Amino acid sequence: MPRKYVFPGGRVDPTDGYAPLAGEPAPGVLDVMGRALPPRRVRAAAAAAIRETAEETGLLIARPGEIAPARDEWRPFAEAGLAPDAAPLEVVARAITPTGRPRRYDTWFFRADCEAVHGEMALNGSGELEDLRWVALDEAHGLDIPIITRFVLAELDAHLKGPAPVRCARVTRRGPEVKEV
Repeated sequence: MPRKYVFPGGRVDPTDGYAPLAGEPAPGVLDVMGRALPPRRVRAAAAAAIRETAEETGLLIARPGEIAPARDEWRPFAEAGLAPDAAPLEVVARAITPTGRPRRYDTWFFRADCEAVHGEMALNGSGELEDLRWVALDEAHGLDIPIITRFVLAELDAHLKGPAPVRCARVTRRGPEVKEV
């Protein structure tokens, strides 16, 4: 989405289900996402989130450990003596683009506490994102962001305040719909 502020993200690659993870997705993540996906796809989605975050921001969600990187994408972890870790990820929301769109997405949004990030908190991504920066949650709504990003920010705010359900936003023939996953 050119000139829009969005979260880092991307697609699940076929090999993400076999990523060299130090920690598997937490039981709560498996429970929520398992309502829509088999366990191998949940693992792959979590690995993809970690991989895409590293590629686009330079942030490594990991713990100390040695891995033999099966792909170049995991090399920054191996070189830092870290293993990608899905255990700290929490599901915030899900969004599905409407049918009929040329590009469709079924996206899961995760969060992790900053303690799960190893190394510098400085953002140095691959250049895929044009204006990479930290923004306070209450300031993010002042940016040029898509509607779905507004939805996810509101869901994140609810999750940060305490236990909250994971909800899915989608557009149906009857209009916009938000339901608990």
